Amino acid sequence: MQEDVHLRRNESPEEKNMPTKMERKLGLLGQSGSIAPKTMKEKKGMKRILKSKFEEFLEMDTKDACAEEDLEMERRLAKKLKLKDGKLRGMDDEMDMLLDGIPSVLDSFNKGEVPDANQFPIEEEVKDATSDKKHKKKKSSKESPEDGNVDVMGAISELQESSGAEQRAHDAEAVLQETSKKEPAVASSIKYVAPHLRSCAGNESEEHIQIRRRIRGLLNKLSESNVESITGEIATIFRSTIRSASTQIIIDEVLAACSGGPRGNEQYAAVFAAFVAGLTCSVGMDFSAKFMALLAKAFEDECLKEDHISLRNLTLLLSYLCIFGVCSSDLIYDFLIMLSKRLREIDVSTILTVLNCCGMKIRSDDPTAMKNFIQSVHNRVNELKAASVEGQANINGKRMEFMLETIFDIKNNKKRPKEETAPHGRIKKWLQKLRVEEILIRGLKWSKLLDPDNKGQWWLSGGMAAKTDNVQEVANTIDKDVLEAQRMLQLASSQRMNTDARKAIFCIIMSGEDYIDAFEKLLRLDLVGKQDREIMRVVVECCLQEKIFNKYYTTLASKLCEHDKNHKFTLQFCIWDHFKELESMQLLRSMNLAKFIAEMIGSFTLSLAVLKSVELSDVTQLTPKRIMHFRMLFEALFEYPDEVIWNSFTRVAVTPELETLRHGIEFFIREYVVKTNKALANKFKISKKALNNTEGSTHVSWRKWLLCLVKAKFCSPPTVA
Repeated sequence: MQEDVHLRRNESPEEKNMPTKMERKLGLLGQSGSIAPKTMKEKKGMKRILKSKFEEFLEMDTKDACAEEDLEMERRLAKKLKLKDGKLRGMDDEMDMLLDGIPSVLDSFNKGEVPDANQFPIEEEVKDATSDKKHKKKKSSKESPEDGNVDVMGAISELQESSGAEQRAHDAEAVLQETSKKEPAVASSIKYVAPHLRSCAGNESEEHIQIRRRIRGLLNKLSESNVESITGEIATIFRSTIRSASTQIIIDEVLAACSGGPRGNEQYAAVFAAFVAGLTCSVGMDFSAKFMALLAKAFEDECLKEDHISLRNLTLLLSYLCIFGVCSSDLIYDFLIMLSKRLREIDVSTILTVLNCCGMKIRSDDPTAMKNFIQSVHNRVNELKAASVEGQANINGKRMEFMLETIFDIKNNKKRPKEETAPHGRIKKWLQKLRVEEILIRGLKWSKLLDPDNKGQWWLSGGMAAKTDNVQEVANTIDKDVLEAQRMLQLASSQRMNTDARKAIFCIIMSGEDYIDAFEKLLRLDLVGKQDREIMRVVVECCLQEKIFNKYYTTLASKLCEHDKNHKFTLQFCIWDHFKELESMQLLRSMNLAKFIAEMIGSFTLSLAVLKSVELSDVTQLTPKRIMHFRMLFEALFEYPDEVIWNSFTRVAVTPELETLRHGIEFFIREYVVKTNKALANKFKISKKALNNTEGSTHVSWRKWLLCLVKAKFCSPPTVA
């Protein structure tokens, strides 16, 4: 204070009257008495009278009074701002902890020091803003010098704003430095997620999320009435995106809907199985193969959880996949045998579900496999009987007893009432239009579905995964297949199969496992134009080349004629062509041809009208070889029961155009068949009465007739000599 007074004494009068920088900052003007404001007279140029010693003494006393006034004003401000010991009272907002150790402008003023500009690293923008605010404050104070009160609040808020701006800038720089240090650590912690695992990790793309929602909405509306339209919509979605992603999404949604669907609802499972079959016809067999693989995995997972509802729903879905032709009965039998080896309570329930749903179908597909399954169950039951008391208790349970009763009913061909469900005719017609028989996957095993090392087109029949321990076995199998194919081609050439179409048809017929396998492969042949006529000609030729007559060919021919009437007309023309060659035909070929025609007439695939091209009543045309051929034909036909003979001859009794044929048949049987074999006299009477049955009514025991055709259904495939 004394230093300040000393300095001011040495100043000129004009400089003394000017307020100092600190006084302007604190706004201590007017009443403080240190410097009096300029009056109107001074502004007009009036000279100020110099102060005397007494006036200077009075000013010194006034300074003490002003100091007391300043302290009083500071107390009022502290009370108004709720300050206590330099800190805000009330709730602690932890700002003091953040600002601890940071120098303040006020602290520098209190110590009498001038803060250095480098001590506060403030950005240029902050400095400019602060200087603008100070300039505005100064300007406002100059514009209103006549105010009686001192603007202390403005001065203090100005200082606080300047120090706060400096502090915020300093904190912002510190935060930026810390963030820049942490960024590499965050980037290094991010890990790559494979595409097929992104949905599980919650990283599925927005596009796939929208596709999943749309497919889920369509599946929620799925029913037997709209399965065709919804399958078409989902097939369109399938083709519009990545194949692997769309396959995974659809399979996940179908399995989730079926697993958590209504308990044991067969209609619900049938509709979803039909959807899978229809979509497979549209997009390819790989979809159904991957679907069954994930279905098997889901079944095993639910089996560990022992969730009976989910297991039953998944089992029904698998059963209806077999019914609608997506998978063969081989997979179902392998599944049942796997369950029979464990034969726990949950396995017994699953076996019952399969047998009640598709038991009769798989029995008709493969009776031998059904016999093996029954034997497996029988062996496991014996093992449980010889085991502990707990095993015997499981055997004596009602569920086990009901399962054994169901197995024996299926074995004895007794249809249970529960199997008489809706045939799903509408769905089957729709799938037949889509040619569902072309997507049937054969040769699959349950263990193959669960194999985690499946690669490529693992679902194709005959495909074997080459591992280190069976490379030699795979090589030997391939060599055998190549040798067999070469042998088939050589045999086809020797049998006058001189075109590529005939060679392909011949190889399929001779290498078929049974007539159904050959029939399905023949349908998948891409024959152009009239090449399909070659199928029936090759079938007849193969039959005539056999050393011993084989009903395999007649059953296959009947199946083809049933599927397409054009094959029936082709067969008639083929037989007529062979009738022209009877004179030069070998006796073995003639005998096989006679038995072939008799089988086709006895199965009602052809009628006796096929003989209308032959004059059986014209003795001049009946050469010894012709007589021998047609006698063998009628003798083979008379081996059938009386009901079949009656119906076979009645079919040509009504048509007036076949009157000549009827007389010729009666004449030939009487002269060349009955006279040489008297035992056939009764058969001749039945046939003669049937030929004269102009009413056309048939009297037949259909039960006996079906029993006669059982042989044709379970005949063995041909043996290549």
